[in-house]
Amino acid sequence: MRGSRREKVASDVVRARVLLGLMLLAFGVLAVSLYNVQVSSTSKYETALDRQSMRRIRMPGMRGQILDRNGGVFADNRPSYNVAIFLEELRLVDIKISETLETLRPIVGYPASAGEEEVVDHVHKLKPLPLMAWRDLDEAALARFAEQCSMIPGADIQVEAVREYPQGALASHVIGYVGRSNMVHDVRRPFHYYADEMVGKSGIEKQFDGVLRGRAGGRLMQVDVEGFHREDIAVDPPEPGSDVQLAIDIKIQEYVEEELQDTVGSAVIVDPRNGDILAMASAPSFDPNMIVPYITTESWNSIIENPDHPLLNRAIQGSYTPGSIVKPIVALAGLENGKLDPEYIVHCPGHFMLGSQKFGCWLTYGHGDMDLSGAIQNSCNVYFFTAGLSMGREYIVHMSHAVGLGRRTGIGIGGERAGLVPDAAWKRERYGESWWDGDTCNLSIGQGPITVTPLQMALMTAAIANGGTLYRPRLVQGVRAPGGEMFQELPVTVENRLAWSQSSLDVIRKAMFKTVMSPRGTGRNAAVPGVEIAGKTGTAEFGPKALGKKRGWMIAFAPFDEPRYAVAMVLDHAATGGGADVGPRLRRIFGKIFQVEVSESAPGVGHG
Repeated sequence: MRGSRREKVASDVVRARVLLGLMLLAFGVLAVSLYNVQVSSTSKYETALDRQSMRRIRMPGMRGQILDRNGGVFADNRPSYNVAIFLEELRLVDIKISETLETLRPIVGYPASAGEEEVVDHVHKLKPLPLMAWRDLDEAALARFAEQCSMIPGADIQVEAVREYPQGALASHVIGYVGRSNMVHDVRRPFHYYADEMVGKSGIEKQFDGVLRGRAGGRLMQVDVEGFHREDIAVDPPEPGSDVQLAIDIKIQEYVEEELQDTVGSAVIVDPRNGDILAMASAPSFDPNMIVPYITTESWNSIIENPDHPLLNRAIQGSYTPGSIVKPIVALAGLENGKLDPEYIVHCPGHFMLGSQKFGCWLTYGHGDMDLSGAIQNSCNVYFFTAGLSMGREYIVHMSHAVGLGRRTGIGIGGERAGLVPDAAWKRERYGESWWDGDTCNLSIGQGPITVTPLQMALMTAAIANGGTLYRPRLVQGVRAPGGEMFQELPVTVENRLAWSQSSLDVIRKAMFKTVMSPRGTGRNAAVPGVEIAGKTGTAEFGPKALGKKRGWMIAFAPFDEPRYAVAMVLDHAATGGGADVGPRLRRIFGKIFQVEVSESAPGVGHG
């Protein structure tokens, strides 16, 4: 009995010693681990902790300017004074954001720009950054804030650059506008936060966005465990964007837009010597200052619900039936291919019979006997019905393509339309029908499905003016790096060199000269005393024939011997036609360009 008790005690002692050994071993392992964590690996875990408390903020560079060819400013930046609320400061004094906003509202004088949802979103996603409660304070509000808010904790004025368009609506379709970037606040991206940035949404602002925006910088900040801003660690300052210089001349642009302000239409003026766009206008237009930095719902609705579509750039997006302004190209097609004799006489009785189908001339009682020069000068449809049928559609289509019709010009700003030069293959694919002689008659006078843009017609006119060189339109002359003095010029590009004979060109140019300079020419309303101008009028019917809707066209170049300006203008709703409605407007534009006073009274009605 005693032996078994002694054995049991001995066994308990052994178990106790084993348990004690295991406990000592566990404490030893724990001690080593604690030493390793708290002493040996201190720097490693401190670095990891620092990384978790660091936030990277992307700061955009200031956008470059957009200038005209003479240095006039189309787009610039101005300071916007904003009321910023610093959340970490409010926390220190235990004040709620809503209380601060309520305190500031009567001082600023109007409701905060940041709505309730924006405030909540900011607290959850952008806590380390200041909340821009009021944006773009006016002078009175800024003065009140400076006077009364120095003792309000957590509130201060912060200045940011906002895009500004000093010329207002002038050339707005070309310049375009900017809007806020849609960058997502995502920790998987190189930056945790993205400061508000403006990006190009249309026009030059969009086409040259990468150049205008410059290089973004960054700020490294430390936040506390609750995500509030603690201190700035490092700053990489952003660099401003480059300046962009346009080929447009502000003065000429003003002259053109003055003549379009009471109507719906478009006009383009090109330098025939190099393809520079001196003016490009579309009416109605819009003021980009209404849109930047943001636009109200009411203002936006007033723009997009306007039946005249002010955001539409008719110069490149308007697809118009050209009417008689294509007649010089039809004539060149016949002359260059030996299918048209400039001396050949066609009698115009006021209509043309194609079998039993009657095609009318705009002058219902007829022009009488017409040669080519007279047919262009008087815009005789019957002559061109005859000429078109004698040469065939292929020559007209080929010459139209050669001068750039039916394809985009490559100007670069978004939304450009190609227009259409119809042929037999197109008609078969579109309608499942063959091409008829009646289609050729329509094509010969710029009617039917053929469509063009004002820019295409200005470039075509420039090619006739300069002897056969079709340029790609140059809208931007050059780019200047930040801090630079000189602009790096962008190249002039030739799209096609047309091998027109001088004899053919002389016939067409002289006929266009008489169109304006002759007292009987359809373009005589565009004549300017002392300035030799050549041109061609056009009137294109559209919509149901019973409604009698017309578009008025005119193309022109001047001075005749050494052309510096080639223009195409279209009015969406013409009362009479190109000669009567467009001619006087071009007369006033050329009068201002050449600094000649012109009479407001028109020499007479010209149709075309």
